[in-house]
Amino acid sequence: MGKPNDLVQGTLDLLILKVVSLEPKHGWAIAKRIEQISKDELQVQQGSLYPALYRLEQQGWIKAEWRATDGGRQAKFYSLTAPGRRRLDAELANWNRLSSAIDLVMRTT
Repeated sequence: MGKPNDLVQGTLDLLILKVVSLEPKHGWAIAKRIEQISKDELQVQQGSLYPALYRLEQQGWIKAEWRATDGGRQAKFYSLTAPGRRRLDAELANWNRLSSAIDLVMRTT
């Protein structure tokens, strides 16, 4: 069995898209927001986060802009693009369909 904080394979992109759909955030803030919302059940490692951000940016689903953080240092802030919004909507629909199907199986005795 995996550790409780392991992300289900393929869900990191969905989580990132959801977080940046609310407001632009830099990488560390994205990871912290996922941890915060999940009550520390989901831990996003830098070795997974930054390749995912790069991949999402290459696909045109997020865009990056250099800005100053609250602490005054420069960081890339990521925000959702219009194609990213469509991708998020499609991924959410797929997630809801899949999780409902899994729930049905789990409730069967």
